[in-house]
Amino acid sequence: MSTTAVRLALVTGANKGLGFETSRQLARMGITVLMASRSNARGRAAAKTLRSEGLNAQFIQIDVTKPEQIRKAASEIKRRYGKLDILVNNAGNSVDGAHGQNSTEIISPKALRTTFDVNFFGLVELTQKLLPLIKKSGAGRIVNVASILGSMTIHSSQGGMSYKPFAYDASKTGVNAFTIHLAAALSGTTVKVNSAHPGWVNTDMGGPGAPLSPEVGARTAVRLATLGVDGPTGKFFHGDDELLW
Repeated sequence: MSTTAVRLALVTGANKGLGFETSRQLARMGITVLMASRSNARGRAAAKTLRSEGLNAQFIQIDVTKPEQIRKAASEIKRRYGKLDILVNNAGNSVDGAHGQNSTEIISPKALRTTFDVNFFGLVELTQKLLPLIKKSGAGRIVNVASILGSMTIHSSQGGMSYKPFAYDASKTGVNAFTIHLAAALSGTTVKVNSAHPGWVNTDMGGPGAPLSPEVGARTAVRLATLGVDGPTGKFFHGDDELLW
């Protein structure tokens, strides 16, 4: 297959919530979407749903905590497509639970490692493994789904957020640091790297009381994934608004 024949996106955590809706919106723009999920059954079902809507969506199994699955996915994409235009790092978890109001004093090392393995270490490893393919795109775009809860400026400001789930927040602060550093490393290329805050979204993680639908929450990542040549890099956005690190 020609490396230029298809505009290709990979979205992690794509079987539900934000990842599913991000995949749908990108596919509606004529982009072929690889919907990554750690669950074979749920991932295949999600891709089938989008195909039933006439969209070009395919399942690819990736558990970001399993290096062998990351390597296998990278090899498959290279073999089938030769490049990758868009990577949306959406997969994430939160284990702070009922202590999320401020879990800093009691969060366990195991909970911290579990959170960082998905939200940070897996995200970094997958991005690094796919980067050679992204560089082959004429306009590579990397979107790291972060959170306003990762903003140290806002947390440390007077009257800042009282909700401080430490494991989740710290992992997203790490994601933002990765965005800044990777954008700097790629400053001489056509690849753009940005962080997206989707807002408080009604998903399994956000809960039923969240005010935003997945459709609305996905829009920031989709915008950053499809930036033009003059678009920003190394920034943090919610919608069109740039946020403080």
